[in-house]
Amino acid sequence: MTDRQKKTTESLEEISSGNFSSALLAEALLFREDEQQALFSLARERRTSAFPLEEVEARSVIEISNVCQQSCNYCSMHKDGALKPYVIKEHDVLDMAEFLYSKGRRVFLLQSGENRSKAFVEYVVRCVSGIKSKHPDSEIILCLGNLSREQYLCLKEAGAARYVLKFESSSAELYHEWKPSDTMDQRLACLNDLIDLGFKVGTGNMIGLPGQSLGNIVEDLLLVDRLDVSMMSSTVFIPNEGCNYCDRSMGDVDLVFNMMALMRIMNPGCLMPTTSCLEKARKDGQLIGLMAGANTVTIHDGTPENFRELFPIYSSDRCTPGQERMYNLVQRAGLKLGPSPLI
Repeated sequence: MTDRQKKTTESLEEISSGNFSSALLAEALLFREDEQQALFSLARERRTSAFPLEEVEARSVIEISNVCQQSCNYCSMHKDGALKPYVIKEHDVLDMAEFLYSKGRRVFLLQSGENRSKAFVEYVVRCVSGIKSKHPDSEIILCLGNLSREQYLCLKEAGAARYVLKFESSSAELYHEWKPSDTMDQRLACLNDLIDLGFKVGTGNMIGLPGQSLGNIVEDLLLVDRLDVSMMSSTVFIPNEGCNYCDRSMGDVDLVFNMMALMRIMNPGCLMPTTSCLEKARKDGQLIGLMAGANTVTIHDGTPENFRELFPIYSSDRCTPGQERMYNLVQRAGLKLGPSPLI
């Protein structure tokens, strides 16, 4: 065994024993090749310990609207962008949920830009209530951004069980630089409201935006560990043609994979998606995400075709994997799709 291999083994043993010091986490984030594979192996062991059936949850996403009141520099859906705004009609959302349910889906992710208007939130409440009244065994996840505590409560009472609200960065300065219309304090207050109201909450970061350091990513890991969340994620920055950071370079996807593995090791019982941006960043990126400890896949066949180009989260040239590809991906990872929600 070389000195480097010995050092890697010792570091992984420390992390495995629960030593999540900043120095160890920073070291592990930089693992590559054999070191990275050893980190992934530990992450998969932790996943199996918490999910012994080795099942993966399938989510169907419906991107209900691209209207946004934020001014995020990394997103082309910001309020001053050039995209044609849309809101999918309520009956079309319900019809799509019915179609997806007939295909065996039980977890629906309703996603939109950040829109705190009373009319929009009431529309989402009706959509959630309509789906749950028809299919009480379905699980509804919302990703709508910052709302008031009262609005979150209305959505919870309508039947929404989970909410995804990423903190993006644990640095208040970076957060405000990337999202000048928002603050870290506001974001964390929303996260705390969601947790307090009993939502199963998901959060996480983005890697590769301007000014971010390795130390910032370590702090992101520690923040995920401190928050009482049920779901966690990390995504790579991909410059979109219509965003203010369009001339920036894509983030380091290996940092994302290692962040995912470390999140799994630190939080074995959480759900973690392997997102479509990973596939956009690297061939078989979503498969690598599963090998790094993820246990959720999102199937992008809930948004009608005529709206998909108007919801360019990462790029106008999006990766929107469908059912067949996701089934194949899960099988290649030696896993299986679960028949129902995992949490």
